Amino acid sequence: MANIVVLGAQWGDEGKAKITDLLAGSADFIIRYQGGCNAGHTVVANNTTYKFHLIPSGILYGNKICFIGTGTVIHPESFKAEIDELKSRGVNLSGLKISPLASVTMPYHIEIDGYSESHAGKGKIGTTKKGIGPTYTDKAARTGLKIQDLFDEETLSEKLDIILPLKNKTLSKVYGLDEYSKECITELCRKYAEIFKPYVCFEWQKLLEEHKDDKILFEGAQGVMLDIDWGTYPFVTSSNPIGGGAAVGSGFGPKTIDEVIGVAKAYVTRVGEGPFVTELKDSTGKEIQETGREFGVTTGRPRRCGWFDAVTMRYAVQVGGITQIALTKLDVFNKFPEIKICTAYKNTKTGEITKYYPTDVFTHKYYEPVYETMPGWMSNITDVKEFDELPENTKKYIERLEAILETPISIVSVGPDREQTIFKNP
Repeated sequence: MANIVVLGAQWGDEGKAKITDLLAGSADFIIRYQGGCNAGHTVVANNTTYKFHLIPSGILYGNKICFIGTGTVIHPESFKAEIDELKSRGVNLSGLKISPLASVTMPYHIEIDGYSESHAGKGKIGTTKKGIGPTYTDKAARTGLKIQDLFDEETLSEKLDIILPLKNKTLSKVYGLDEYSKECITELCRKYAEIFKPYVCFEWQKLLEEHKDDKILFEGAQGVMLDIDWGTYPFVTSSNPIGGGAAVGSGFGPKTIDEVIGVAKAYVTRVGEGPFVTELKDSTGKEIQETGREFGVTTGRPRRCGWFDAVTMRYAVQVGGITQIALTKLDVFNKFPEIKICTAYKNTKTGEITKYYPTDVFTHKYYEPVYETMPGWMSNITDVKEFDELPENTKKYIERLEAILETPISIVSVGPDREQTIFKNP
């Protein structure tokens, strides 16, 4: 197995956890490289469903090193809740380690996130209100706390003397929220240190050096179209889910990466606000939503659904560095007589047709999808084990996507369980 990045190729929720879980069986070292507890990853193994938010799904193997990298932000209470849930189900957490350089989500980050979203009006982004954006904001502004700060009270005291005066002014004067005393935050940080103590790896440099020649799996959250730089800005997350983000958030350089597998549904979904050219607001969209059980793992919000968008997918292949595609939820189309693929956008103002993704999302209201229609297979594919055993129309759909995207589809998922996966030679 090569060193592989697994990332979302759409707007997240593509089934990355299942693909990561499958590939983790052949890996020695698994790294979650960005995002926070706003992510929701579901794995079905041995007829048991596990829901992950921050901890790498490879933890289910028990004998793997699972590292939460520097590019992540961690809300201590949410981390503890996830840990406690996995412990209660007998999951072995001995391989779990956290970078001391990961950023800490504080209570005021969550308060600011909630206030900003509820008062945004037309600027509403549709965040999970988990404090992710404000945590990354403080990280970029150099006023955030890192996990290592929790374990040195002298450092913590110095940093809080810098952070709190400014933060309290912002909380009270801008948001009308309560201020925090230094004593309150210091005591909170002591509790956070106890939560992280069994898992934080201060010798992370040695750890990475020891595993530099092993098989490494990099696990992303969200998706390319939610990338802070390359996504549907401003309706995006606050980190870099793209393949390049794995090098930034893990501690391994780009030369370590051999393959980037982009996970995409056979259709498209997104939660929250933002443009979505192929969104279906009719009975077909409702059918996809209900058949695919498209409701968020973290929030329970119903996901918006639409036909496969090859315009955004070609863009994701380009900016995400994708070398192979894992196609999921193909079984959702088992009873569809026809399936559509968006191959281009038409600008209703100018009449221009483009196959390139328009990066100014405020112009997307003028775009409509140009579709290519393919026949469905009208049969149950959930028990198919080999690519050649798939119905002819299923294979034609996959092969057409490969041709449009000029990228091989090497993994096909026909159901939620580990065993419902077909590995196709790229």
